[in-house]
Amino acid sequence: MSVKIKDIAREANVSIATVSLVLNNKPGASSSTREKIMKIAREMNYGLYRLSITATVRKGTIRFLKIAKHGQTVNRDHDVFISDYIEGLDQDAKLTGYNLEINTFKTTDMSVIIRSIEEHPVNGVIILGTELSFEDIKAFEHLTTPIVFIDTYYDYLNFNFVDMNNIDSVYQIVTNFVQNGHKEIGFIRTPIDVNNFRQREIGYRQALKRFEISYSEKHVFSVDSTFDGAYQDMRTILKKGVKLPSALFSSNDIIAYGCIKAINEAGYRVPDDVSIIGFDDLPLSAVMDPPLTTMKVSKKRIGQLSMRLMNNMLEVDPGMPPVKITVCGRLILRKSVRDLNAKK
Repeated sequence: MSVKIKDIAREANVSIATVSLVLNNKPGASSSTREKIMKIAREMNYGLYRLSITATVRKGTIRFLKIAKHGQTVNRDHDVFISDYIEGLDQDAKLTGYNLEINTFKTTDMSVIIRSIEEHPVNGVIILGTELSFEDIKAFEHLTTPIVFIDTYYDYLNFNFVDMNNIDSVYQIVTNFVQNGHKEIGFIRTPIDVNNFRQREIGYRQALKRFEISYSEKHVFSVDSTFDGAYQDMRTILKKGVKLPSALFSSNDIIAYGCIKAINEAGYRVPDDVSIIGFDDLPLSAVMDPPLTTMKVSKKRIGQLSMRLMNNMLEVDPGMPPVKITVCGRLILRKSVRDLNAKK
């Protein structure tokens, strides 16, 4: 027996009219409702031919700009989490009826990127802002095209942002160290100009203050943001006879990997001699020896939210004021943190 729209409506607990709107790719239903209805329709094998035809009906194009200003963080080492952003964008682009177009810029002058938007207009632009400074983003102010920036966040700029909540995430990290009995908590930073890194350093300082732990410059180590650079820099630091604190928070997983290699070569053991927590939950973190405890923030969720925000700007409230969204993370507990409270 063929599946009818009313069957999908009953299963999804929505009206027949709502199902009709979604299957015909028309506005009037939220992104979450669209996703739910399309999932049920596919599971019930409803008109696969019709769904494939509907999927080709598009309202326009949303362009995603992957910008590597200096390539210190937007590079091959981080392709996994950038792919997660794109997966989230693409999924919701399909649900809302837009084509997703991806453009990559490497060490390109901002004026050239802005001109490309002006000369090749689309419905909206979502920009990977990881390596963009305050002034870089400010340069987009005169454009009339709707824009959403992801993977960065700035106050005082009249733009839409969807980013991870770095302050909250780092607080979770420091809390875990404290709960495991650590009183000397260090930080592996990088001088690379990336706003997320700056926010993590601010979060580290604030969390220490919250737990009444003194901030000490001797427990802050500055290294390059690449694996090889972090390894070489930490190697140089340790050769000077620097004493490590019992716990270290690393600005991201790639930096942690490089530093752990240097730390192991210097004769330290993780977590027996020093506990380490990273940030990003890259795939290698789960298979390291020991597996790395790290902060996971859903990049796919950030991509989805940015596309939903764009859809609202285009279809629901074109005159809406800027929206700034931050997504909280979840600490993935593995084996790189020693519990100092445990009896020996």
